[in-house]
Amino acid sequence: MIENWFVYIIRCYDNSLYTGSTNNVIRRWNQHKRGEGAKYLKANMPKEMVYVEHCDSRSFACKREYEIKQFSKKKKEALIRFNNA
Repeated sequence: MIENWFVYIIRCYDNSLYTGSTNNVIRRWNQHKRGEGAKYLKANMPKEMVYVEHCDSRSFACKREYEIKQFSKKKKEALIRFNNA
């Protein structure tokens, strides 16, 4: 059974990048904007969601989130550029 899970990257106002996963991107974005959830985004105000990737399961989304979190910032920026091209 295919599920709807997503990995996303948020650009903060200080130009840092935050990576997370969720089964509802809009709800999660609104939570982040309200300062709910991730401690990192409470300290680094979220500016925009710059990357969203669909995953077929929660398990795959978590694995992909971990993989992206290991990327250098340069590699994350390349992923974002490629996705938005």
